This record gives sequence, C-alpha cells and structure tokens, in this order.
Amino acid sequence: MEVDKKTKCHAIIHAASIASAGVSAATAQIPAADSVIIVPVQMAMIISLGKVYEYKITEGLAKSLISPLVVQGLGRKAAKSLVKLIPLAGNVVNAGVSASFTETLGWAVANEFAEGYKKRLNVIEVFRATNKILGMLA
Repeated sequence: MEVDKKTKCHAIIHAASIASAGVSAATAQIPAADSVIIVPVQMAMIISLGKVYEYKITEGLAKSLISPLVVQGLGRKAAKSLVKLIPLAGNVVNAGVSASFTETLGWAVANEFAEGYKKRLNVIEVFRATNKILGMLA
C-alpha cells in the first residue's frame, strides 16, 4: 500500500472507528440502537476507501458487503446485550467491540482495494475477493 494512500485510509478508518465507538457507548442500554447508526458509518467508510483507490462504490454495493456481516454478528450482539445491562462497563465494552470491528473491517477492505488497484481489477472483482476475506471475520 502506497504511503499517501495508507495515510488517507488511516484517517478514514480511524474516524469511522471513533464514530462507531461513540455511538455504541452512547446507546449501550438501547437494544440494537447502535447497529442502526453504525452500519451507515461503515458504509460511508467503504465508499470513502473506494475513492482513495479510484473505485466508485455505490451505497448498494457497500450495503451488500456489510449485510452478511450484520447477520453473522447477531450472535455476538446477543452476548454483548447481556453486558450492556451493566451501566458504564457495558458502555465501555460495547464501544470497544464496535471500534475494533469497524477498524478490522476498514483495514480488510482497504487492503483488498489496494491489491485490486495494483492488479487493475474492476470493482466487482475486488468485492468478490473482499467478501472471501470478510467471511473469515464473521
């Protein structure tokens, strides 16, 4: 990954991770409230990462990448819901999990975009490769 592109990706991913953590901390005691806000944050992150590598990512394409992860993450959400009931500790745990997941998602996508950019792959080919990688995250 080129240094200038890595710097841009770093800023995009960390901003999305911080936003995800803030949302999760603020909404920890409200069931599933964080997902409603975090998914659009992650979609915007993916679209922005695409721009770094000159890929035009539509909202629908970004959503198609995240949707399977949301469904597979429901089990983790259920476990996390129990911790949410503990004031303050639940907020901290919830924020940490959301930030970590968003960070991991962002770097996985950025690395696949970087590889696709080097190989001159089109956006569909890159998304196929990215889906395989993200399947391992779930």
